[in-house]
Amino acid sequence: MKDTENDSVFLWGARQTGKTTLLKNLFPECRYYDLLLGDQFERLNRRPGLLREELLTCEENELVIIDEVQKVPQLLDEVHWLITNRNLRFILCGSSARKLKRSGANLLGGRAIRNVLLPLVSNEIPDFNIEKAINNGMLPRHYMVNNPLKRLQAYIGDYLQEEIKAEALTRNLSTFTRFLEIAAISSGEMLKYNNIASECGVSAPTIKEYFSILEDTMIGYIVPAYRKVIKRRVIQAPRFYYFDVGITNYLLRRGNLQQGSPEYGQAFEQFIMQELNAFVKYNDLNPGLTYWRTVSGYEVDAILGDIDVAIEIKSAREIHSHHTKSLRAFAEEHPNTRKIIVSNEQNLRVMGDIEIFPVKEFLSQLWKGFIV
Repeated sequence: MKDTENDSVFLWGARQTGKTTLLKNLFPECRYYDLLLGDQFERLNRRPGLLREELLTCEENELVIIDEVQKVPQLLDEVHWLITNRNLRFILCGSSARKLKRSGANLLGGRAIRNVLLPLVSNEIPDFNIEKAINNGMLPRHYMVNNPLKRLQAYIGDYLQEEIKAEALTRNLSTFTRFLEIAAISSGEMLKYNNIASECGVSAPTIKEYFSILEDTMIGYIVPAYRKVIKRRVIQAPRFYYFDVGITNYLLRRGNLQQGSPEYGQAFEQFIMQELNAFVKYNDLNPGLTYWRTVSGYEVDAILGDIDVAIEIKSAREIHSHHTKSLRAFAEEHPNTRKIIVSNEQNLRVMGDIEIFPVKEFLSQLWKGFIV
């Protein structure tokens, strides 16, 4: 984890991404407050000043972890004082900053660096299995089992009850549940708030707020459109993805996905976007991840950096010339951009100036830093 030697850190991540496990493995001797424990929550919620009184016994520069910090926002005033006056360092861990923002909590005025923990990535798994990842998703508890259906069902249920209902993020839980399913249908598509609002029976502003909830609770992320216009008019609407392909599979009731099916192709694309999103976040790539689509229908799935790399994602076992049309259209406006197709081909090859990568080779090169 970045910057823990000198600074305090906010560590955000959706439930079950492994935040607690990571922190306990990295800092086994550290003083640890877990606000999921009823007694810890009750006493610190009732009297936040207890934190300061207990930590006055710490040595200067000592590291303290507070897990699920969003449950008691008042603790951040005490943390601020301890950072300023006692030179303590904190890792402040949680699944959502939304409650803190909405309550006007003290976000420490730049005294804590923001980090995000996402689901596992391919580079972190020995003997990584692409088919398992596409079907199960990359949350640790889900990837490890043969059939994650019950765990995914429990995950969505816990999310609705503990994140949405308990934190009072929306009053209408049944409508929000329906929205989750419609958002899954829209995953990887351009966001059309009015259409989704019509499906859910609520207003477009409500749908925008719902998407904001998904972002703030780390359950989804937005990929903006690449907007620079040179010749062709481009679409400027953003795209939405759930943070893990297993969640989308569950909400869409996808069964065992097999190569060649449209559903497999959609999941394959989302998984690669998931890896690209993680790479961008973990490497602070700026500009980050965008996509390109023209009014006339040309579309490139992912643009990395300042048009450094343009990537098309195709689950086909063999790439043909018609698969390259959008990349070639993009190259007419951006001739110096590296052009890649990620596929299920067996061997790396080139078609003109377009590199065609087998998926595992692409992921390996990506995480070694050889793609961008």
